[in-house]
Amino acid sequence: MDKAERATLPGRAWRMLRSPAIAWSEVAAEPADARRLLATYVAPLAAIGPLCAAIGLQVFGGGIPGMYLTGAALKPGVAESLLGAALDYAFSLLTVWIMALAISALAPRFGGSVDRARAFSLVGHAATAFWLAGFFALYPVLGLPVTILGALYSLYALYLGLPMMMRCSPEQTLTYLASVLLVGGALILALRWAAVVIL
Repeated sequence: MDKAERATLPGRAWRMLRSPAIAWSEVAAEPADARRLLATYVAPLAAIGPLCAAIGLQVFGGGIPGMYLTGAALKPGVAESLLGAALDYAFSLLTVWIMALAISALAPRFGGSVDRARAFSLVGHAATAFWLAGFFALYPVLGLPVTILGALYSLYALYLGLPMMMRCSPEQTLTYLASVLLVGGALILALRWAAVVIL
């Protein structure tokens, strides 16, 4: 696989799944361009989960896993599914942006350097496994467990990418990651609360 192929969405996504440490060395060597990354990588991948979830809810419905066996799964209206998908998508993009700001702002505390563009690239690439797991939302019973696995792998990718992208001290990477997770956890709770209020 040559450099041009690795830089495409499928090539880079596959590399992040298969060999994240090698993929980070490639990403770190490239000039960080948040706008280009948003348009060509983050925005398309972030759309997978919301789109597949909306389709899955219309085909299979939602609810308690056992309900699928009895045919009693609940199916929301099309408008409600589309609104939910649009909100999930918007919140995914917002989360990447806010997490990038937090990672950049926290970097000096852990021996790193402030760089919002590189932080955006870090978050956008680290979330690859989580976003690709969104394909399984087509069948809601599988959606949640596979998404959890994708999220855990994305955390691993984030851990590997922090010292390479933000130039933090390797000895402080775990503490840096823990601080990022606290910010991320608070952000997810706030966004979920906002989604409940809106819906």
